[in-house]
Amino acid sequence: MLPSTPPKTLSPYLTGRNTLLWQEADAFAAMEVAPRVARMEASPRKVERKLAQMMAARRWFAVTIPESYGGMGAGHVAKTVLIHRIATVSAATAAILQASLIPVGALLHYGTHEQKKAWLPWVADGSTLPSIAVTEPEAGGHIGGMETTAKRDGDSWVITGSKLHIGNSHLAGVHIVVARTAPPGTHPSRALTAFLVERDRRGVTVEPHEAGLGLHGFSAGRLDLAYVRIPAGNVLGQVGQGMNVAQRASILYGRPNLTAVSLGLHEAIVDTTVKFLRDRPRYGGSLSDVPVVRDRLGAMLARFRAARAYAYTVAHLLNRGVSCDSDLISAKLLGHQWAVESGREAMELHGAAALNGDSSLQRLWRDVQYTYAPAGTGEVQRIHLARAALGEVVIDWSEQAAAEAKWGPSDPTAA
Repeated sequence: MLPSTPPKTLSPYLTGRNTLLWQEADAFAAMEVAPRVARMEASPRKVERKLAQMMAARRWFAVTIPESYGGMGAGHVAKTVLIHRIATVSAATAAILQASLIPVGALLHYGTHEQKKAWLPWVADGSTLPSIAVTEPEAGGHIGGMETTAKRDGDSWVITGSKLHIGNSHLAGVHIVVARTAPPGTHPSRALTAFLVERDRRGVTVEPHEAGLGLHGFSAGRLDLAYVRIPAGNVLGQVGQGMNVAQRASILYGRPNLTAVSLGLHEAIVDTTVKFLRDRPRYGGSLSDVPVVRDRLGAMLARFRAARAYAYTVAHLLNRGVSCDSDLISAKLLGHQWAVESGREAMELHGAAALNGDSSLQRLWRDVQYTYAPAGTGEVQRIHLARAALGEVVIDWSEQAAAEAKWGPSDPTAA
């Protein structure tokens, strides 16, 4: 297989290291992921573990972890490259990667040096993957309505409740669980706390994996906690800071990660459609020769190129420490929206061929639905953008992260 080459329009964002990662990810997707896609689709009730192990062996779950903790220290653009390129072949595999990179971000920003030293090297060498557990069966993503509780008992905390839609729930060795630690009526910004909960703690139950509409092979399941006792040293951040932990991880990691998944799916949708139109005979030529078809294909390409430029721009801004919360929101919102629009266009251009059981377009169409709700639905994103325009947003997480980085390294071992 010839090495893949990133488009020249991305050259302002890609270092030589990022270009090598692009090529490595494409080669991995072609040689290891693609041969497994049909099996993953045919076995929606099974969790894909082998590909997770192979990505862990390449240290891709440690792409943003500093080298002092055994990571790659490669930053957000490198992370986007890996997720994007893998998603062009399998969004489920890309979802496995991106889901554990969100709690990695929470550990990086809120973990003590001791917590980072204990957990990040294990993530880096593939021994343990993390998950983040915020969403609940009844409250959904409404953090203020959270019902899971954690109560102090001497030198321990006791956690009781249930969490849902937890990415990599069946692969994770440690869960970052956000729970209520203050009495009812306390504002959510002070009422919640994040905890590191090991998978093998007594009272922790991961419910069996259930097949979903798409992303077959990826697990996003339910976690039940029945009087789970953990030491006080497992508090992540400060007591009462749980909402900040969840929001910062979601905004600075979840949104750009999902933007990259949408981008990979969008690229696959376009490529699949181009090939179909070229190979489909019509009127003495092919479907791709028909002007009205070209008009619709051109619209797909415009959306894809805009999505690609935005995805890499926001990752670059994060690397540069530029305030970009609203752009992270917009990139995630529009990246999904544009991919869905192109998916619908592709389904219509394929006609009845898209309805055949062996059409790969069906998998792409099902998978792209999964980048809408996580890290905020479209309505939530648009409301936040309106609040920012009206000057009502209090915290800009990217700006705060950049300021903290300028104050000095949180890792005392770093130079």
